[in-house]
This record gives sequence, structure tokens and C-alpha cells, in this order.
Amino acid sequence: MAKSKTNLVIVESPAKAKTISKFLDASFFVKSSMGHVRDLPAKKLSVDIENDFTPEYKVIPSREKLIKELISDSKKASTVYLASDLDREGEAIAWHLYKVLDIPPEKIRRVTFNEITKDAIQEAFKQYGPINMEKVNAQQARRILDRIVGYKISPLLWKKIAKRLSAGRVQSVAVRLIVEREKEINEFKPHEYWKITAELKTISGDKKSDDIKPFKALLQKLEDKNIEIKNEQQAKEITEKLQNASFIITNIKKQTKRNNAPPPFTTSLLQQQASTRLQFSAKKTMLIAQQLYEGIDVGADGPAGLITYMRTDSFHVSDHALTSCRNFIESNYGKDYLPEKPNIYASNKKGTQGAHEAVRPTYLEYTPESIKQFLTKDQHKLYELIWKRFVASQMKPALYAITDVEITSNRYIFKTRGRELLFDGHTLISGHEVDREEQILPPLEKDHVLELIQLLPTQHFTQPPPRYSEASLVKTLEKMGIGRPSTYATIISTIQDRGYVKQEKRAFYATELGILVTEKLIEHFQKIMDVNFTSHMEDELDKIEEKKIDWLTVLKEFYEPFKIDLEKAIGEMKSVKGTPEESDRICNLCSKPMVIRWGRHGKFFGCSAFPECKNTMPLDEKGEAAPPETSDQACEKCGSPMIIKTSRHGKFMACSAYPNCKNTKSLTGETTKVEPTNEKCEKCGSPMVIRFSKKGRFMGCSGYPKCRNIKSLPTGIKCPRDECGGDLIQRYSKKGGIFFGCSKYPDCDYISKELPIAGEEPTSENETDSSNK
Repeated sequence: MAKSKTNLVIVESPAKAKTISKFLDASFFVKSSMGHVRDLPAKKLSVDIENDFTPEYKVIPSREKLIKELISDSKKASTVYLASDLDREGEAIAWHLYKVLDIPPEKIRRVTFNEITKDAIQEAFKQYGPINMEKVNAQQARRILDRIVGYKISPLLWKKIAKRLSAGRVQSVAVRLIVEREKEINEFKPHEYWKITAELKTISGDKKSDDIKPFKALLQKLEDKNIEIKNEQQAKEITEKLQNASFIITNIKKQTKRNNAPPPFTTSLLQQQASTRLQFSAKKTMLIAQQLYEGIDVGADGPAGLITYMRTDSFHVSDHALTSCRNFIESNYGKDYLPEKPNIYASNKKGTQGAHEAVRPTYLEYTPESIKQFLTKDQHKLYELIWKRFVASQMKPALYAITDVEITSNRYIFKTRGRELLFDGHTLISGHEVDREEQILPPLEKDHVLELIQLLPTQHFTQPPPRYSEASLVKTLEKMGIGRPSTYATIISTIQDRGYVKQEKRAFYATELGILVTEKLIEHFQKIMDVNFTSHMEDELDKIEEKKIDWLTVLKEFYEPFKIDLEKAIGEMKSVKGTPEESDRICNLCSKPMVIRWGRHGKFFGCSAFPECKNTMPLDEKGEAAPPETSDQACEKCGSPMIIKTSRHGKFMACSAYPNCKNTKSLTGETTKVEPTNEKCEKCGSPMVIRFSKKGRFMGCSGYPKCRNIKSLPTGIKCPRDECGGDLIQRYSKKGGIFFGCSKYPDCDYISKELPIAGEEPTSENETDSSNK
């Protein structure tokens, strides 16, 4: 650190550090902690339950070198500003930095800001304060609760069902929602019903018949009672009665309706809209939003934080932002679109942080088109969604002329509605949503007789409840108080990674494994799996932050009944790993009978001669052996047909003559899958992405082929050797294929073909399931 730079500022990410640096004078030196610097070690529970739930934090091994640098910098600095994010997680990072760096209290300054702009940063550094220990304790309580549930229940599932399963305080309840919806759909019995639509037109002597535009009306009542048409015969009888009857307008109601502007985005609304409109997953939405918040280089202006903090449940907007938005609307769209007073949106949700702001653009002059060249395609899509939503939120309502018409024919009443846009208002920006049945009616008057063009009876069936999409699942989680918006992306990603649910055509399906695990957990852990209890625990965490309850009290009140349920479940939960289910299939490798076993991806066929023969075969949804997916290629080694198989790294081609021929190769012409990350390339500064190859997943620069920087992907699991402390990373060798090795190699030479899971008890079993074949 230069001698003139006496103020050290620590933030989470290099991008955020770069953006903030340009708003501070030469006395400030900004560094990044690269996220969390301490955590609960993964190899054990790491919570001393008997000693007031004391967490046993350790420095994350990959941060050890960085911590030494920060300690050196903090000693040279006269003041240390901890400028991590303003939520619980950010407060916890600040507290862990304070503890690890051993900074004297008088040197510490905690600063928070909702946006990375010059005014916000400079004001934040004037309004510094202490670390908010209530926020820290709320985060610690959540972390400890989740660790206890995961580390106590997961080993039980390994013993009773299959290895490498997991349970979570919130994730298991989210899976329950999908499982229960799956059961509703499977048990649903459709009922037939019919609709009768009349196509009509006005009778006019002034116009030719062909010039008169027809409209449609739906049969709804028989006199004053709603009509129910149960079958084709009933529909036919009504149609015959009305074929030659008169159709007379008996009532018309005209009104003007306002369609108010939508509120600005909260985290959950942003995730829902990004899913519906952009087909982004919640995880992808939050990663891209993080990039927009921390700063994007926009040419001559340098790095700029383009949106406010993206983790919020508040509709609040600062006075400065409201004034800026109103001036922008008046200048660009005219006074007709500007309401007399700013639109204010109140939240009815408990625990809403009013001091936080909604997700909005920080600089309205950076229109989506003006900075499109500086953004990736996905960054531009999300920024445009946020920018338009915020501007639209401060515009006048759209106005519609609504006409409701009742038409009577032989005691039967038909109804129709017309809607016509009078003033576009906010829809000029947000878009006009068209109703599929929307129509503009011709001029109509009461008592007028209409001409019947045709009657259209149509058959319908009642539909089961719809499957959850990411958008509807997020909406339901928020409505029920399960988790918090900042956790939804992780929840949705985790329940899919665990194999409990799958997503097809943007809809969630519960897997057989997800249903089994959920049933076991509901039977033995009713409180943990109860939606109301999960919501109550979220409220308790909020109360910790609000200084209304002590965090240790929450942990103790949770743990005592949980401990009793756990002890009962250990003795009473029935295992599905006992005697495998017999089948009539014969092993194609050793001719022994195949049996049905459970694995972490559900049921599969395994050879009864295991472990001498480790042959496995996947099962399809009907419980039958899934036929191999064929290809049009032949093995270049033996000439046998190549078939397509699936591993945890994706699909690949393998020789059908296995095990006599073990030739494999990647699928040619398959699009490479890329996942975004929060890391930046140390060579060119572009975002790093996760790529896939036959050697497994790895991190590569998104600037490829201009930048070819790559590096191994951390697994997030620590080396099992107690004396080491390194991280396990995925490696590859031509001889041994994919394996996991310690990041401290050659000082530590630990390697494993299997990725160990923290807390897993040693086992003599070496059984594999069909997913690893």
C-alpha cells in the first residue's frame, strides 16, 4: 500500500472494488475479499451444540494468502472501511473480516450503500457506523440452523435410502410443494363440459352485410342461473333450440377502467419476470444482476454500477431517483404521461426492509440502447427489463373503454365484453398485454336485434392444477414465507442438483426419488417439513435482526424438539436398502438376475452378483429398462454401434460392446453448455464461465478465443486430510480419467475417484448407480 493511501476499503469483489475506486480520493485503497473469508468447515458439523451452539469458523483455505495481504494492509492503514453488501450476508462478511484481520475497534468503519454511484458512495463514507451485530446474528442463526438440519438428517437418508442424498431446512419444504402438486396432478380426474359460443353481427340497412364485423358471445346463464353443460347431447339440444331464435341485446354497461402502472422490481418479481419473459433461471438472473450492480465498463465513463442492490423485498424508491425519473418521463414522453404526484407502492409483506430500495437503474440516461454495445446479450436483456419497469412504474395509468353486453335468446343469456385502448400510459414502455378473448365491439344499443351467423359448441375438460414453473414456484415460496428472495435461486438450483425434481419444458416434475425422500421426511420430521413452521422460522430470523429476540433462544427452541424427532427417526425410519426388488431381467455381462436398487438418482437395475459384477441399467418412468439412445456412428476401434450415455458431466458416446470395448468420445456437433459465474478473468477482466468437456467441467474466460485463460473448478469441498486444509478441485489424466485432487499439490498428494461428502461415515459398499455408468 502506498504511503499516501491511509484508508483501506474492503469489498467483496474485484468488479465492485474497481467501480468504487473512481469515486474515492487518493487517500483510499480499495481491495476485494473475494466473498466470504471464513465459514463452517465442511468435513464435520462444526457447531458445538452443547456450548451454546458455538460455531467453529475457519478461514477458507483458498483465502489464506489473501488474508495475509489484508492483514498487512490493515496494519498500515489508519482507518479500515468494511464496505460489503448491506444485507445479512454482507454484514456477516464485514464481521468475519473484522475478526480475522484482528483490527482494533477504533479503526473500523462500516459503510453501506444501495447503489454504486458517486453521490451514494461519498454519502455512505460520511455516514459510516458500527457493524450491525443483530444482522450478523440473524445470518449466523440461519447458517447454524441449516447446518444442523443438513448434517443431522442427510446421513440418515444415506443409511435408509441411498448414498449422497441430502435434506435441507428450506429446500426439503420446497421439494414438498412440487411433490404434492405431482400427486394432485396424478390423482386428478378430468370432467367433461361444453361451451356454446354465438357468432353474431348487427343488422344494418346502411352497410353491406360483408362490411359488418362479427363478434362472439359466450352462453353463461339460463334465466338467472349459471348454466352447466355436461355432455354433447345437452349441447346439441340447446343449439337446436336456439338455431332459429331471436338474439336481442338486453343490457349494456359501459365504463372506463384504469390499468395502473406496475411497481418497480423486488428480487422475487425480477426473478419471476426474467423467467417468464427472458426464460432466465433464477440463478442466472441473480448472477447477471450482480454484474450490473457491481459495475460494467461503459466506455469513456469507465466502470459504472448500472442498477441498485438486487436483493430487496421493498418497493421504496429514493426521492432523488423519483425526481430523476419524473424529469426523464416529461422530457422524453411528454407531460401527458406524467402523473401529478409520484406513484408510491406500499408493501403488505411482513419483514419488508423499508430503508432498502427497489431494484432500479442508477443512471436513467444510460438507456438500454445507448449502452448496448458494452453489455453482453443477456446483460442487455436483463438491464432493459429493469430499466423499462422502473420508468413505467412512474407513468400514468393506461385507460380502457370497457363494454359489457348481455344478449338474450329464448331464456338463454349470452355475455360478451369489448375492450378498447383509449390512452396507452405506462404501456408505452411496459407493453400492452392482449387478452386472448379481447375484441373491439361494433356500436351496439339496448333492444337491438342481432343476426346469428353460427352457434359453435365446443368440448372441454377440467384441467389439473398447473405444474410449477420457476416463476410460479418463486411466487409461491414468497407468498408462503418459505426462505427469502435472496435464497430462492439457491433453493431452486439445489433441489434439481439433488435429483429430487427435474425441469422439462420449463415445468417442474417430482422424481421418484424426490417423492420417496419427501414421504420419509414428512413421516418422521413433521415440524421441519411443515410450511407454517418454516415460515415461522423465517419470521424468527427477522425478529433477531429487529432486536426482538435473542438468536440463541431461537436455536435452543428449535433444537430440543428436533433432537427428539431425530432420535425417533434413527430407530423407526424403514430402510429401502434391505432386500432389493427382484426382476425378470438377466445381466448381459454375467447372466445373473438383475435386481432393482435405489441410488441418488432414483431406481435402477443392478446385477445381483454385485460387487463381483457392477453392471447397471437405467429405468424409464414406467419402471422398465430404458433402451439405450442410439447414434448413427460406429466405434472406430471395434466397429460396433456407438450409443449415447449420460454421466454427471452430461451426455457422451460410448461403444455398445462395453465392457469388451471401452471406447468413448464426446458428442460431435453438440452445443457447449455454459454457466455464468461471479468470478472475473485475472488476465483480461472478462467474466469467467463454466464450460464442459469430456474431461469434466472447468472455468474458462468468456472472452474466448481472444483470451484462452482456463482453470480448474473448485468443488467447494475441503481436503479430507485434517493436517492439510486445502480445497478439492477436479482434475483429469489420460490414464485415470476424472479424479479429485488437493489444491495444495504437491505438498498434499490426496486424490480420490469419488468426491467425498462432508460428514459421510465410512462404508464398505462400493456400489454405483446407473447415473455413473
